Amino acid sequence: MLRNREIRMYVLSLFVIVSLAVGAALFISIEATLLVAILSFVFMAVTYRFTVWRYREIEQLSSYLQEISNGNYKLDVRDNREGELSLLKSQIYKVTKMLSEQGTYLEEDKQKLTDAISDISHQLKTPLTSMTVMADLLSDPRLSDDKRQEFTHNVQVQLERMEWLVSSLLKLSKIDAGTIQFKREPVSVPVLVQAVTKPMLVPIDIKMQRLQITGERDVTFEGDVKWTTEALINILKNCVEHTPEEGELFIEFSENTLYTEIVIRDTGSGIAKQDVPYIFQRFYKGVNANDDSVGIGLAMAHSIITSQQGELTVRSERGVGTAFQIRFYKAIV
Repeated sequence: MLRNREIRMYVLSLFVIVSLAVGAALFISIEATLLVAILSFVFMAVTYRFTVWRYREIEQLSSYLQEISNGNYKLDVRDNREGELSLLKSQIYKVTKMLSEQGTYLEEDKQKLTDAISDISHQLKTPLTSMTVMADLLSDPRLSDDKRQEFTHNVQVQLERMEWLVSSLLKLSKIDAGTIQFKREPVSVPVLVQAVTKPMLVPIDIKMQRLQITGERDVTFEGDVKWTTEALINILKNCVEHTPEEGELFIEFSENTLYTEIVIRDTGSGIAKQDVPYIFQRFYKGVNANDDSVGIGLAMAHSIITSQQGELTVRSERGVGTAFQIRFYKAIV
């Protein structure tokens, strides 16, 4: 303790003051000198004990901080006393809890990144293997023109699938990282629905499905029209793929004082009950999923909608159909 310069200066000052007090008391009487000496001794003893206690507390805090720097966030240094040291302990504990939570989030993000890389590798492996095989076959000079054209087309299809997969994963990564700034501007739902249905008209026509659109002209919400269009296209695409030929598709929209609602539903095979809780997880493929399904479209739709303070839920019944309910609230709930 005496190694500290401020303590040495304090002890020296205290010694000088006590010496002056005792010297002054000598001019009064022996009794006064004795009283001053006793009081000075008591004062110095109390000061010493208090200083030792303070330094012990500071040393404990130093050891606690060292434990924190080593990654141990489970220690609790708080006490129920009052005073500056107790306040300091409480603040250190709050910082420790914050660091612990951040450490947990970092571990979760690290695990998510590991899982994402694993999923991406798995998803790219199939088309790459297929293209490798077809490339070997195309190098065969004895291959007929019809087969060569067929294999060339298949390679092109696989390349387009890989391009869509990589593009979708990059978009999802940007949404997860919070680097995308979603606009908050008035969106006309009838115009939005028209933009959503336009690229899906050919697949709908090929399967001879019937699409019914119901809603008022003046329905609007605050959001990003470009990203919301992409989300709804993925939802409608899922409905088209899981609805049989000559089936029916419905898009219904409405608005009230609380939210704007868009419902996209089909008369398809429905989603198995055990799959419903996981339908918006990326790379999840249910029991009724197509062989070409990647399991990323609905996950992207969910991320886009929820990132705009919206809500996406699903209701489904086997043999009856599936309904996706999108709500954009007028205030954050």
